[in-house]
Amino acid sequence: MKTFKACLTSVMLAVLFVGIANAMPLNSSARAVVPADLQQLISVDYRALKDSPTAMQLKEQLMPDNIKEFEAALKGVGIDPNKDVDTLTFASFRTPKQGNKSVGVAAGPFAMKAVIKKMTVRKIKPTKYHTSNIYPMDGGMVMTFLDDSTLLFGEISAVKLALDTRDGEILNLDTNSTMADMMSDVDSGPVWSILDQQGTQNVMRSALGDAAKVADYDTIKKRLLGSRYTMSFTGGVNFDLTVVASDSLSAATLSSLVKAGLLYKKMSASASEKVAMDNTSVDSDGSNVQFHFKANDQQFQALMHSELFTAVSH
Repeated sequence: MKTFKACLTSVMLAVLFVGIANAMPLNSSARAVVPADLQQLISVDYRALKDSPTAMQLKEQLMPDNIKEFEAALKGVGIDPNKDVDTLTFASFRTPKQGNKSVGVAAGPFAMKAVIKKMTVRKIKPTKYHTSNIYPMDGGMVMTFLDDSTLLFGEISAVKLALDTRDGEILNLDTNSTMADMMSDVDSGPVWSILDQQGTQNVMRSALGDAAKVADYDTIKKRLLGSRYTMSFTGGVNFDLTVVASDSLSAATLSSLVKAGLLYKKMSASASEKVAMDNTSVDSDGSNVQFHFKANDQQFQALMHSELFTAVSH
């Protein structure tokens, strides 16, 4: 697969990953539970999605089972994601002994006391972990309130690790300067994400396909430090991805490889895919490689039904 796959994959990850309050920086309660060894953090403003038919179509077409399970679990405790959730955050992080773990953080106008009352009526009893009450949810997940309007949920071992982070037993996001700095550049967007070094290297290798086999990529891949992106649905679809490299030469080399990949893929692309590629720009600016994609709703909806889009979304 070539460069356009990188853009589409990142767009879909932003909306749907494995992985979040009022399209603004994470509130302190949410930020405190994110471990330092972060793989990916994704924030989605549910209100921005609801205001865009294209965004909702994308969500319905590509929503994987794990997101459906998260939404179903929230409904099981009386929280309707379409009404009660403003923003949703997914954090995927690495652990020394338990592999990769993921948690979700929902923020919105739901009332903690009202939700707890509903669970009490249903005879759902919590267990205590540190100072938090952890409640079971449908689908084998658990949840706990971080404050009156912020809810942490996920598989129990992941939730406990997040609470350990909040309570100072595990280093938190603020001690990871690379990821924290990248987040500050994008966290005001309606949909945004940051991805660590290993994840960025894997995404770019997959995106470049045959181009990644050349010596230039093997030389620069270790110099890719991370990536960040934002997506918005105002006036069509706008997607901006920045890959952060360690130096300007590596950034320029990656930019050249990506442009070559676009040209190669364009030769066999469909009409809608060619339009999308024409709407994609790639440039290097200092140590950053910047991708920009823009399409109106009609162009993007046509692309969603293309063979390329179907291939990269499964």
